[in-house]
Amino acid sequence: MANDSRSERERLKEEYKAHYRKMREIKERSSRAKRTQNIAGALKSMDKTEMLNSFDDFLYSVKHKLASVEARLDLAMDSLIDESEDRITEQEMDEEIRRSKAKDTLKQVKLEMGLLYNEIEEQANNIKVNKTIGRDSTPLSDRADNELEDE
Repeated sequence: MANDSRSERERLKEEYKAHYRKMREIKERSSRAKRTQNIAGALKSMDKTEMLNSFDDFLYSVKHKLASVEARLDLAMDSLIDESEDRITEQEMDEEIRRSKAKDTLKQVKLEMGLLYNEIEEQANNIKVNKTIGRDSTPLSDRADNELEDE
């Protein structure tokens, strides 16, 4: 009997949980619907002509500021171009000289590195050393024979 009442209690508990979940979901839907309705009402009651006029005023002020900034920028660029035309030729020549020197230096360094690498390769080929670490290309049987001969 105690077992029947316990199972009945668990069944009722699950029913209540399901009922409360449904109630919570319905309340959430209701609050979302109210928010949507409030937003729609606010948009309908909004004075569109006033909003459009204020937007037009804002757009006009932005265009006006943009035009004045562009005009100032054009004047500044014109004055800079006039002043820098004389400097450009000297700067271009200096830059061209620096570039050619850099290219020559780079060629020289590459040439020296290539020669150095060749010298190192030659020295490594001339030195005959048995490897103690890593893989050796000779088979194990040959290595054992060589070790026996060395002794």
